Amino acid sequence: MNQEPERKLLERLLLSPRVEGDRLMLADAVLLAAIDASHPLNSAELAALRASPLTLRRFRQLAIERRGAARAANDDTWSGSAGMLRAASGGADLARLLTDDGHWTLHFVAHDDDWRLILSLDAAAPFAARLLREQAILRVVDGGGAILLQGRLDADGELECGWRFDGAPASHFQQCGACFAVEPVPA
Repeated sequence: MNQEPERKLLERLLLSPRVEGDRLMLADAVLLAAIDASHPLNSAELAALRASPLTLRRFRQLAIERRGAARAANDDTWSGSAGMLRAASGGADLARLLTDDGHWTLHFVAHDDDWRLILSLDAAAPFAARLLREQAILRVVDGGGAILLQGRLDADGELECGWRFDGAPASHFQQCGACFAVEPVPA
């Protein structure tokens, strides 16, 4: 059953109302963060989006532009990957986190009375060879923007450092929005 006409009609109904005095209620940066799932909209931001057709139209336009700018899955360009803590750990220590695209894994290894953090790149990632060849500087940031680790990948596609924060990684991620991102560091 083709639901495309119904989807287009619903989209037109959502975007067509005009509200007197309407203005953009959310900045592009907030909308883009919601689109790429690096910062989900909180209840106030979601209410502002629903109450402002102009903001909703801008959100839609940014989503269309983002989708149009997305490269093919086998393209070797890469501008970052995001991931999040998916479920409660059930009392067990956090062992690893994956990015949503599946290209990066953060491993958490207990070491004496401390932790080691290891970022590893999936060798099958379309951009893996280019990143290793160019020896790009990468960083991993938590949901609060704190840098967890930064540096260049080794020949095996890994980057390792000590855990710089108090407490276990699971509690840190839960306090920082349960999300993280792997990003290239601008030159």
